[in-house]
Amino acid sequence: MRERKRLAILVGGGPAPGINSVIGAATIRSCLEGTEVLGIRDGFEWLMQGNIDRVVPLTIEGVSRIHFRGGSWIGISRSNPTKDPQHLENAVISLLRLNVSMLITIGGDDTAFSAMKLEQKAGGRIRVVHVPKTIDNDLDLPPEIDTFGFQTARHVGVDIVKNIMVDANTTSRWYFIIAMGRKAGHLALGMGKAAGATLTLVPEEFEHGRISLRRIVDTLVGAIIKRLSYGRRDGVAVIAEGVVLGIDPAELESLDDVERDAHGHVRIAEINLGEILKAAVQRRLKDFGIKHTVVAKNIGYELRCADPIPFDMEYCRDLGYCAAKYLLHGGNAAMMSMQGGHFVPIPFSTMIDPETGRTRVRMVDIHSHRYQIARRYMIRLRRDDFEDPHELAKFAATCGLTIDEFRESFQYLIADEPPPLDIDLYMSDHSKRAAPIDADPLAPPPKRPKGTPNP
Repeated sequence: MRERKRLAILVGGGPAPGINSVIGAATIRSCLEGTEVLGIRDGFEWLMQGNIDRVVPLTIEGVSRIHFRGGSWIGISRSNPTKDPQHLENAVISLLRLNVSMLITIGGDDTAFSAMKLEQKAGGRIRVVHVPKTIDNDLDLPPEIDTFGFQTARHVGVDIVKNIMVDANTTSRWYFIIAMGRKAGHLALGMGKAAGATLTLVPEEFEHGRISLRRIVDTLVGAIIKRLSYGRRDGVAVIAEGVVLGIDPAELESLDDVERDAHGHVRIAEINLGEILKAAVQRRLKDFGIKHTVVAKNIGYELRCADPIPFDMEYCRDLGYCAAKYLLHGGNAAMMSMQGGHFVPIPFSTMIDPETGRTRVRMVDIHSHRYQIARRYMIRLRRDDFEDPHELAKFAATCGLTIDEFRESFQYLIADEPPPLDIDLYMSDHSKRAAPIDADPLAPPPKRPKGTPNP
């Protein structure tokens, strides 16, 4: 008698809060429809070697409460089966040997790419769907849709930043917080804006190509000088780790020597970006006769395996349910998404960037109102500072320069500053007429005709 087909689940990349919610919901839905479920341990690591022993049966009883916890019930790895054609072939054959005809992959852009290639290699023998996971929030979903894990990571990160801000104020020092975000600055911006950090730096705000280390340093130094001129010696800068990838390797002596992961990415954790920036900023401040305490702090690993907040618990259970239901009813080759409360499968074929041949990466939109508002709340040198002679004189005096010398040192920083949000452009004529500027806010309301009900 022919053995019943199975559905398998594996997790790739780095951890993110909500993984277990996806695993639990997908398992429960599949089991209720009479399908066996296997958990593939440690991502593609063992499958691509032809090893089919690292699997675990998943049951309703076993997974019914795992959605409360962080981490991954079945482990995780960054092993990449697409780098070697034999590894990809091994992964397909291993799944077929396990009698797996349906696969759910959970991961970020690299795991999504591996899922696409495996589905193509399987040639219809294995149907594959992908559930997008990353605290970096950089998968190519619609702008208003977060990747799962991002909201929990931001929530936990903001709490850490809040405590550091209190420490900075108490001890009169600056902190440079390096936040995870290999390619995009969503997490750094989300934490910095929500916590009210002094400023946030994301890679998207710098021009394309190589980022000058001097520009980053001067942006931080300018913020410190501006803050000092207001009588504040403390501050917190949140900096996306992806900023380091844009810096010319010649400016980072250790960059060529750092370890790279299976996908060829520099292991940013091996580059102590915080300490590099700390030393460079202190040297620059010394040029102006300013001695200041700066502390570098990395935030990232504390966030990845946090227990998910209710938002991610619910969101991920929806994604897991839809992933299983889609496969069980014949779906294939799509990334799962929830948009406006509705399930929307995104075909693999639409996710590839034709220029890179890889899955598209969603970057921070620095032209968005969200980012423009964030910039207006940051304490950093701005265009209007250089248009105000009183402010400029104050900043120049703080660092012992003339106004002209200060302009020469720092004015180049404002060249790419986004314009402030112009609310008037978005007000209708009706709304303007409804609340005339010259109306007296203290005037009593007009009398209502007798018998008119209260509004």
